[in-house]
Amino acid sequence: MPNTTGPLAVALLYDGLCTFEFGIVAEVFGLSRPEMGEAWYRFASCAIEEGPLRAHGGFSLSPDHGIELLDRADLIVVPGWKGADAAVPDDLCRRLRAAHGRGARLASICSGAFVLAAAGLLDGGTATTHWRYAEALRARYPAVAVDHASLYRAHGRVFTSAGSAAGLDLLIEIVRQDYGPEAANTVARRLVMPAHRTGGQAQFLERPVPARRNSEVAPLLDRMRADLAAPWPLARMAGECRMSLRTFVRRFTEATGSPPAEWLAAERVEEAKRLLTAGRRSIDEIAAAVGLGGADTLRLQFRKRVGISPGEYRTRFGRVGAA
Repeated sequence: MPNTTGPLAVALLYDGLCTFEFGIVAEVFGLSRPEMGEAWYRFASCAIEEGPLRAHGGFSLSPDHGIELLDRADLIVVPGWKGADAAVPDDLCRRLRAAHGRGARLASICSGAFVLAAAGLLDGGTATTHWRYAEALRARYPAVAVDHASLYRAHGRVFTSAGSAAGLDLLIEIVRQDYGPEAANTVARRLVMPAHRTGGQAQFLERPVPARRNSEVAPLLDRMRADLAAPWPLARMAGECRMSLRTFVRRFTEATGSPPAEWLAAERVEEAKRLLTAGRRSIDEIAAAVGLGGADTLRLQFRKRVGISPGEYRTRFGRVGAA
């Protein structure tokens, strides 16, 4: 363990370890950070089962500590799990409940939520996980309210996060809670990532699927992208493709994966994101430039598709000096 005096953060090791998820825990809590002083985290990992232990990527693990280390941990992180159907050992569940009972915090990344749920630590609360596992978590643990959209959620001293990258957001949030925003910003800068994404931000943004190159609607898409401020009623789109409305909607959806109105709204929001980070235009000006009318409509569409407001997006991702 490092020669520091802060909270003991422990990550689980197991056969079939999710390598990336473990790596980000070690990066945030285990990397030497002398600039943070002696009160920074102590970090260690522990094997929850007998070896040999293998990790994704084709290598084996030689753990320094066994499962008993959980009995001393201040923060326990489950870096993913073997799978939604994989059993969680009774001894692990018991130790996690005991750790929570004595005041430790627990956090999971991605499918690690299944471990916390198996220990009963999510009952009566709201948790998140990767959107691919949300239905399985909901079905297996009906006492848990599953939020399939958020990046991370807190249930008292128990934290859950979505897919792998969302785990980084959660860990940075834990640093912010423990050491303040300046420390969180410092860690985030070393990771070359935004300092903070709110837990309620959407997990993923489904940009419209590019049209097939030989699609009859591809030229229309280029014209629409070049003039998003213009009105694009369905009749105009179909007319420009020389199709009936019914045929046009079918061909458009086949080519892009989305109905025309959904595709257009998503493209307008994507362009709004670019304009928000590129300069000093007001929200009203950006809304007009992308064909969303006024600021209220832009805010509505932006929250629906991005999960945060245009102002929050600009603050987080805008260029230095942009208003």
